[in-house]
Amino acid sequence: MRLREIRKDSGMTARALAAAAGWHESKTSRIENGKTAPSDSDIRLWTRICHAEEQTVDLIATARGIASMYVEWRRLERAGLRRVQESVLPLFTRTRRFRVYQSWVVPGLLQTADYTRAVLNTVTSLRDVPDDDVEEAVAVRMSRRRVLHTGHQRFAFLIEEWVLRTLIGDSRIMAGQLGHLITVASLPSVSIGVIPMGVARGNAWPTESFTAFDDGQVAVELVSASLTVTQPSELAAYTRTFTELSRIAVYGPSAHALITKAINSFG
Repeated sequence: MRLREIRKDSGMTARALAAAAGWHESKTSRIENGKTAPSDSDIRLWTRICHAEEQTVDLIATARGIASMYVEWRRLERAGLRRVQESVLPLFTRTRRFRVYQSWVVPGLLQTADYTRAVLNTVTSLRDVPDDDVEEAVAVRMSRRRVLHTGHQRFAFLIEEWVLRTLIGDSRIMAGQLGHLITVASLPSVSIGVIPMGVARGNAWPTESFTAFDDGQVAVELVSASLTVTQPSELAAYTRTFTELSRIAVYGPSAHALITKAINSFG
């Protein structure tokens, strides 16, 4: 645990830290071994004693979010796909600035019903999830798209070109989905950037798909789980990554041309 590392880096023993904090040595041991969750005040006192106060904010964010930071998909989807879609509605409603990078599939907010249905059917197959509420889940996701039209929210999407060429469902579904991208790109609140295949990547390597909600939270899509990031230092890393990726993306007519080329590839 990072608190143990901070103590050791300071040169203090567990007994000395406990004495300086005014608590029993066993409390230090329980915190360091993950048996007792430290309170915000515990963390502030710990870092002050160890002269590591610059790490306080990150440590508190980690402690607060540790229970929900890493959640396996099978646990999330146990109650059904519709419940998963509904669970994020409050977050989507209160967020004012979305930054979305997708290296797997078309971003959820930009999906058509047919494309979403094909994606969710694949999910039920790959992760052995019950498929009895796929249609309900599709309806919830389609309803969620209304945030694109509120007028007080802003959306920046970055999509790898190979996502446009990955066959999800069938050619008809893909043509409809890509045509929808062109339509949505005309919305004043939406920016869609496409990262061309073959472009020099520089510092903008492909990475896991993620969504930044304002400046306080990033949701990362892993193969086996959903990862929620809230630590300021890690949020800054995702912000830098999005900025670097946005620099090699193309927009407007150039993005439109790549989308059209992908549509044509599906006949």
